[in-house]
Amino acid sequence: MNAKRSGFNGYRPGIDTDGSTSDQRLLDSRGPQGWTHTDVWRVMKIQAEFVEAFEDLAEIGPAISIFGSARTKRDDPVYELGVKLGSALADAGFAVITGGGPGAMEASNKGAREAGGTSIGLGIELPWEQHLNEYVDLEIQFRYFFVRKTMFVKYSQGYIVLPGGLGTLDELFEAMTLVQTDKVTRFPIVLIGVEHWSGLLDWMKTRMLAEGLISQSDLDMLTLTDDIDEAVDLMVKARDAG
Repeated sequence: MNAKRSGFNGYRPGIDTDGSTSDQRLLDSRGPQGWTHTDVWRVMKIQAEFVEAFEDLAEIGPAISIFGSARTKRDDPVYELGVKLGSALADAGFAVITGGGPGAMEASNKGAREAGGTSIGLGIELPWEQHLNEYVDLEIQFRYFFVRKTMFVKYSQGYIVLPGGLGTLDELFEAMTLVQTDKVTRFPIVLIGVEHWSGLLDWMKTRMLAEGLISQSDLDMLTLTDDIDEAVDLMVKARDAG
C-alpha cells in the first residue's frame, strides 16, 4: 500500500488563531452561552472524520497498533526495539498502526516500511506543530481524539505498548477498560519493557488488586516481556484463532 493522505495538507484545520484545537473548543464549557449552539455543526465534522477514516482503513487487513513515547530519541535502545518490532510484525503479515509521530512511533513505522509492510500513522491535531514521520505510507490526520482512538481499536487485532508517557498510558488503560467491559472482543495487549513497566504492574497488584478495585483477570489480560518474538507470536495466535 502506498496511498498517502493527510487531512492537513500543509494547513492545520481546527487550530484557531488563539492556538486552541477542535477538541478544546468542543469540550471547553467556558465562553458565551451562544458558543454551545455551534456544537450541532461540529457533529457534521465528527461524522465526516469517521467516514473518511473508515473508508481509508477498510482494506488494510490484519493490523497491530503500537504505542510508545514521542520523546524516545533515535539513539535510545527503545528506538531500535521499535524498529525490530515493526519489522517483525510486517514479516508476520500485519500492518503496523501508530500515532504517526516521532520517537517510538517513528521507529515502528520505519521497521514496518523497511520490511515491506504497510506502515500507517494516525495523527492528531495538537496546539504545537507535529508532523507525521517520514516512514508513514498511509496517513490520516484527526481533529478529535475520540475518533482517532476508535480507529486504533477497530482496525487492530492487538496492542503492543512500548515505554511511554501519558498518551501511552491513556491508550493502554482505555484498551484494558474496553476489554474488561466486553466492549471489544478480547485481544492481546503486550507491554514490552520489563524494567519500565514492572513498577506499574506491581502497584496495580499491591494496591488496586489487593484493595479489590480490580480483578486478577484484569491483570491477566496483560503480557509483560522484553522478547519481540513472544509479542509477535501472541498476535499471530490471536489472529489465527479468529
